[in-house]
This record gives sequence, structure tokens and C-alpha cells, in this order.
Amino acid sequence: MREIGIDQLDDMARGAGILGTGGGGDPYVGKLLAREAIRRHGPVTLYDIAEVPADATVVPISGMGAPTVLLEKLPAGTEELAALRALEAVLGRKATHIVPIEIGGVNSMIPIAAAAQAGLPLVDGDAMGRAFPEAQMVLPTLIGVSNTPMAMADDKGNTLVVDAISNHWAERLGRAACVQMGCQVSCADTVLRGDQLADGLVPATLTLAEDLGRAVRQARAAHADPVAAATSVLGGVTLFTGKVVDVERRTTGGFARGKALLAGADGFELSFQNEHLLARRDGEIVATTPDLICVLDTDTGEPVTTESMRYGLRVTVIGVPCDPRWTTPAGLDLAGPRYFGYDCDYRPLPAA
Repeated sequence: MREIGIDQLDDMARGAGILGTGGGGDPYVGKLLAREAIRRHGPVTLYDIAEVPADATVVPISGMGAPTVLLEKLPAGTEELAALRALEAVLGRKATHIVPIEIGGVNSMIPIAAAAQAGLPLVDGDAMGRAFPEAQMVLPTLIGVSNTPMAMADDKGNTLVVDAISNHWAERLGRAACVQMGCQVSCADTVLRGDQLADGLVPATLTLAEDLGRAVRQARAAHADPVAAATSVLGGVTLFTGKVVDVERRTTGGFARGKALLAGADGFELSFQNEHLLARRDGEIVATTPDLICVLDTDTGEPVTTESMRYGLRVTVIGVPCDPRWTTPAGLDLAGPRYFGYDCDYRPLPAA
């Protein structure tokens, strides 16, 4: 158990941005929300999974929508608490703990803000170990935990609770509502008991994000290679270094979809749906979902999100092994390349 204060947020947001594999929303926006909530309500207590009582009611908090929208439509800062209260009303009981649904960008910072606003402790972990674009793509799905009731709240004060027959249907119905609510909402869903956390979460990912962000910052201060520092912390492998020469991006169906072309000693292409899902070098697939495909600014080590990718950026792409539960047959059915329409099977990352 430890406290998260304002001083930890810069490193944590930077690390979460890297772990978000290009998605999860702009970590800077989330950092501002978390900073203001802590300033008003005080630090957040962070618990290890093993410290959470078995009968706890643990509520994941997240944002749903296209990260491109977040560039122009900032949250009001009230959505996450409104979604939590709407969920509690349906459950008939109060949440005891908050947890991020994913360790990615703004979706790692919003739960900190929600925990501060609600006066609740935060659990050190998340339900993906990265960011994924769809609501059913969480480890709780693999152990039979329902996404619903799914409470959603927008910046205008609207709330909605979805009750669906399956987690895939929760995504379909929730995504349609999200589009109508401005393509950017906060969600409270996928409620877990304390005794389900070991199987339903990737442990200690908020701590990992902070360690990762700190390593990048310290490498820069020492005039060392920040990308190498990040790669070392994550046990990853460098896939490509070069310049962004073209980006094709569109916001459709509640997602940011497209591809980015990079040029260096050879050609490199990234395909994304909010998050980077496939990487090709000279037409050959070198990395696929569910492994993490992370894009960093080559000089600074800062994360480059799919919505901030632009011509001329010099970037380094690294591959990071995912949680091994994602490479099981059930995990690949849920978040492997074929689910997203790519005509290939999962390809393990090349050796470092």
C-alpha cells in the first residue's frame, strides 16, 4: 500500500502512454484530470492485488470512444464519478475499490481521478496489461465475468446503463450509444470481487507505468538513450527506427482507424484501430496483436499515440510481449489478428 500524489503523475502518465500501444487516449489530458482531482481531494491510496479483501467490490473505470475526438472535445471532469454512481445505483451497493480497465494513456489516469473524487482506494493493476479498442477485450471475459451492467456518462450530464446478453453485445450496444453521446464517454463496468483479481487483472501495472516513465526521464537527464531505457524496463525488442512519411487516419464507428508508413533503411507499416495492431517491415509481418507495438519519439522517448502520429516525426517502434493469457486460444480468439480482420495468425516477436 502506498499513496499516489501529484508528484507521481508525470512519470506514470508517460509510462502509461507507452504501454497503451498508441491508444488509450492522450495521457496529458488524463494527467491534468488526475492532478486536479488530487489537488482538490488529496492523494489516492494504491493497494496491491493481494491486499484487497476477497469480498471487495472492485469497479474498473475507463473512457470509451475514438482518441482523435479527445484532441478537440475535452472531458468535463465529472463523467467518471457520474458513471460510478449510476453503476452503484443499479448494483444496489457501493464500490469499495477502483481499478483501471487498461494501462493506457488517459484510461490509466481517469481511474486515479475517480478514486480521488470518490474517496476510494485504487488497485495496482489493470484488466489488459496494455490497451485494446473494444470493451470485451479484457481478461475478466476469459474467466466469465460480465461487462454489464455497464454505466456510461457524457460531458453533458447524460447517463445510460447497458444490460447485455454477452460481453460482445455490451461492446456493440455501448459503442453505438457512445457515438450518439459525442464519441467520448466515461464507463464503469466489469465489476470484480476481490477474489477474482488474481485471474482477472495484470498485477502492478500502475507501478510498472511509473517505473517506465521514470526510466525515460532519468535517461534523458543523463543524456542517455531514453528508448533503450524503456525497452530495457519492458523486456522488449526494437522493431524499427525511422521517419513517419504518411498517415492515413479516419474516425469511424467510434474508433480511430488507419495506418502509418515509416521510412528508414527499409519500409515499415503500422495498422491501427485506436491501438497499433499489426506491424510489417517491407511487407513481412513482424509483430501482431496481442503483443504490444509501442511507438516512441526517438529523441525523447515520449509515447506517440495514433492520433498524434504525423509526417516528419522520427520514431522508434518497439515490440513488448503481452501477458501470456492473451496468447492462449481463448485470448487469441478475443484479441488476436484474425478478430480484427487481418489474414494472419499471431506471430511471436523476433528475438532481441
